[in-house]
Amino acid sequence: MAQSTGAEAPENADWVSRYADDVIAESERRAPGKPVVVASGLSPSGPIHLGNLREVMTPHLVADEIRRRGHQVRHLISWDDYDRYRKVPAGVPGVDASWAEHIGKPLTSVPAPAGSAYPNWAEHFKAAMIEALADLGVEFDGISQTEQYTSGVYRDQILHAMKHRGDIDAILDQYRTKKDPAKKQQQKKQGQKPVDEAELEAEEGSGAASEDDGSGGAGGYYPYKPYCGACGKDLTTVTSYDDDTTELAYTCAECGFSETVRLSEFNRGKLVWKVDWPMRWAYEGVIFEPSGVDHSSPGSSFQVGGQIVDRVFGGKQPIGPMYAFVGISGMAKMSSSRGGVPTPGDALQIMEPQLLRWLYARRRPNQSFKIAFDQEIQRLYDEWDKLNAKVADGTVLPADAAAHSRAVGTAAGELPRTPRPLPYRTLASVADVTAGDEEQTLRILSELDPDNPVTDLATVRPRLDRAEAWITKYVPAESRTIVRTEPDEERLAALDEQSRASLRLLLDGLDDHWSLDGLTHLVYGVPKVQAGFPADATAKELPPEIKVAQRTFFALLYHLLVGRDTGPRLPTLLLAVGADRVRKLLSA
Repeated sequence: MAQSTGAEAPENADWVSRYADDVIAESERRAPGKPVVVASGLSPSGPIHLGNLREVMTPHLVADEIRRRGHQVRHLISWDDYDRYRKVPAGVPGVDASWAEHIGKPLTSVPAPAGSAYPNWAEHFKAAMIEALADLGVEFDGISQTEQYTSGVYRDQILHAMKHRGDIDAILDQYRTKKDPAKKQQQKKQGQKPVDEAELEAEEGSGAASEDDGSGGAGGYYPYKPYCGACGKDLTTVTSYDDDTTELAYTCAECGFSETVRLSEFNRGKLVWKVDWPMRWAYEGVIFEPSGVDHSSPGSSFQVGGQIVDRVFGGKQPIGPMYAFVGISGMAKMSSSRGGVPTPGDALQIMEPQLLRWLYARRRPNQSFKIAFDQEIQRLYDEWDKLNAKVADGTVLPADAAAHSRAVGTAAGELPRTPRPLPYRTLASVADVTAGDEEQTLRILSELDPDNPVTDLATVRPRLDRAEAWITKYVPAESRTIVRTEPDEERLAALDEQSRASLRLLLDGLDDHWSLDGLTHLVYGVPKVQAGFPADATAKELPPEIKVAQRTFFALLYHLLVGRDTGPRLPTLLLAVGADRVRKLLSA
């Protein structure tokens, strides 16, 4: 079985190139002279989250590398919008419990959330993902499974599957004793807590993947499920099928409706997931498609599909890695059924596309990682800026250079970037103190480096906008910085002489050090000078007590400026407050 490829040697950690090598070679074996086909599948059953994005970014990065080498390649994204609507996801604006009446209908037959500009549920959630993929530079061919099924595109494949239903049933039957219900029953007997259903759905990947496999019908096994002609739901059971006439009879458990149709003319239904997926592999000629780590288990959709595509549809299973989960700093593993999980669009509000692409490019698919929506985003941006500097000066390692190249652009060219990328944490601090006031922001940024002042905010965008969005949306109100309007007279009056002297040293040096680097030197230097050392003495030249003195001095400044023990980096805060106001608030 073609399962995993691209296992790189330690000296070559560029996993994308290794997969591209394998995919090009496999494509030449299977379909010489034809475009290479890679695929992703997304179910718009709710917000399409950052875990789902790995389903797209893994083949995208490989496809882009293949394009860079001059080959033609198609990246298919199958929108599983003909899946059944399984449950009402939590936390979706404009949606309430009344949407439960649509459970069992195709996603394209479910009303969009209230106030949406889109015609149905599937289109509403597809639109946000399509917009995010455009921002990320992901080139793809979208395929609506609703359109494919309802237009009869798969008719021959459906009839073929029904004709060979006995073969499919035999393949699936090898794994039916290994299904989860027995495991859950055993857990119950042992007093264990059953596996959470939402967690199972998160592990299963596509929304379609947890559907039944077509077994359990009174009239035998059928790999096809009609949507009811009366209520529109898939709570139907096929009761008979005639291979010669293609007459299919079914009944609906929801409304009691029954009818007999000719499957050679009928387009209101679909193959069950474990048959649908391998059918598409063969139909589209897919060479490469990743799948979630859950698909490594016996009886999973990918494992079973490998046998069905070969023995029933005469095709071959794609090669491709199992990809690990993506988490969010401070959050559990993502499941779209739980609602409130961040989407690619959410991430792109607080980070530039290059950073988000880099997070997916730098880790092999089987490595899990987290995307930061908390303070960790500042460290990630610091790491990204250091990588940019190493690329610029030629000291970058080859694998890091490859990940950087895949992050900043595609075969079509570089993505738009911030002309002057100031440190994200600096921009966030400025946005915090100014509350987004553009005049104040420009004043502060112009003073960061007097020899090369920022004269137009356009040069620091869109990074500035991303930092402002992060401060506004994800930093708790109690952590926001509010500068005092009046001095803390009581605290100032109670200061001992050493503290008063430290404030005088700081205030006396403001004019000569009014830049980001100058103020950094000044605030760290005051405790050194008070202890009898030069202001530029290095850590190795100083006793450990100096670090304690620095922390004490910093805490004093924070209390006098913002009324808290901590806050934005002091040099940035001082610039933001302004020299006159600093003197007012710190004069004892």
